Amino acid sequence: MEVRTTRFGVLDIPDDRAIEFPKGLLGFSQYTKYCLLEPGEDSAFFWLQCLEEPSLAFVVTDPSLFVPEFSVPIRPEQMVEMKLGRLEDAQVFVIVNKIDQTLTGNFQGPLVINTLTRSGEQMVLAEKRWTTRHPLVNVVAGATPARRAISA
Repeated sequence: MEVRTTRFGVLDIPDDRAIEFPKGLLGFSQYTKYCLLEPGEDSAFFWLQCLEEPSLAFVVTDPSLFVPEFSVPIRPEQMVEMKLGRLEDAQVFVIVNKIDQTLTGNFQGPLVINTLTRSGEQMVLAEKRWTTRHPLVNVVAGATPARRAISA
């Protein structure tokens, strides 16, 4: 499918790379279809590009790259709702923000994606150990544009 974006121009995204968030994301419930864009081969950061709104894209990352002990407690009813047969079929991302010269991750609102069905949900964690602005890394270099879609 052809996707228009304000950051990357027009991209050709394979249909099987689309990820659906049936409930949307917090603050953006009207948008449910996204795809992951990888800026480079070994990048730790990705773009979660909305397929319905060209200007809506989030920088995301796998939180375990920065905090290995981070995990998302998924309740049995959530497993059923997300059609997750095994936890191994889930990929977790957090939305990244830049605060001054630090990149932070929203560890209280992780994105859980079923890699088999390509559907996801933004969870809200009640545990106070994690914050919406958990420091990840200090910024030292500029970003490069996204080039290709990746699978979750």
